[in-house]
This record gives sequence, structure tokens and C-alpha cells, in this order.
Amino acid sequence: MRYKIYFGDHPLYLTDVLDTDMQEIMHHDDGVYMDELSNAGIKSMIHEMKLPQRHAGVFFHEDLQALHKAFWKHFLVITAAGGMVYNERSELLMIFRRGKWDLPKGKLDPGESIEACALREVEEETGVRDTILGDKLTTTFHVYDEYGKHILKESHWYRMQSPGVQMLEAQASEQITSIEWTDPKRRKELLADCYPLIRDLIVAFA
Repeated sequence: MRYKIYFGDHPLYLTDVLDTDMQEIMHHDDGVYMDELSNAGIKSMIHEMKLPQRHAGVFFHEDLQALHKAFWKHFLVITAAGGMVYNERSELLMIFRRGKWDLPKGKLDPGESIEACALREVEEETGVRDTILGDKLTTTFHVYDEYGKHILKESHWYRMQSPGVQMLEAQASEQITSIEWTDPKRRKELLADCYPLIRDLIVAFA
């Protein structure tokens, strides 16, 4: 098992196994490796991962849960949820936000369940109603800075089904400017203009 955390376009892997994939990253000219589980070690890795020339990083420790716990302490953790929504033609709903093709998701409200958050965010961002919640697909992680704080966002993703014909409505307040039902050919065209995290989701689950 491992955690894959995106710093912009660059993934950091928290892992307890140094397999072939991890070895390749470690020996890449622009890769970075750390195995010192300490505050100094974690701060150093965070600094390194924010450098624009970084390709990827590997943080190894034999106790992955201890590494997870220590790493998470350096961030304000925000929970979010969203969906890979399909219509009756098996087309995937995608949104265009801030210059990138994306999937609908948003932050958890106080007292709200993760499942309810996923359904609500899909409706608010796209106008799609009465969506049927399916299986949970995965949880993704990405880091960003806001108001001087290190933020780590945990996004929970679900497969969803949209019934009937829907009127799509982009949520302008979230800077969504376009919404599109995409077939496999169209999705392939859009992958180059997706965030790497979203690209991972589509390649793995679409």
C-alpha cells in the first residue's frame, strides 16, 4: 500500500515498499528520496516537492501508518467529495474550471456525510439532479498553500449515474465555464488538459 500525494503536477509517494516503480523515481535525475521520519525530514521533503524542477518524490518508512500520521500533522486537512457521473449512454460528465478539464467535487460541510457531500457538489456544480450514488472508487490527495497555510485535501470519489435527460448548468461562482458529456474518444482528447490527479482517475476508472 502507498499514498500518492500531488504537489501541483508532481506526485509524492509515501510507501513502505521500495518496488521497481519506486526505485525508478528514486534514481531519476529530478526525483527526491527521504527515509528520515522526523519533523525536519518531513519539512525538507515538503520543501523539495515544491521546487519546480522536481519530477516526483518517494518517502519511505517501514511503518506506513506512522509515516501517514506524522506527515498529515504538517497540514490543515480538508475533506472533499465528488463523482464520476455517467448518463444513460455511458458518457462521463466533465467540467472546465480555471483552464483545466476537471470532475465535479467540493468541500464537506459541517455535519454532512461524505456521500451527501458528493451528491450535493455534483448538483451544485453541474445542475444534474437525482443522481444515483454508486460504489466508492478511491480517495485522492493533493497539497496547496492558502493564506500562509499548508493544505492537504482528501477527496473521496464515487461512481454515479444520472437518470434521464438533464439540463446542465455551470456553477459560475466556482469558475466553471463549460460542462460536457464525454464519450471515450472525447475523454482521450481532453486528458492533456486535465490535472494529473484527474487524469489518474479517468485512466483508472473510466
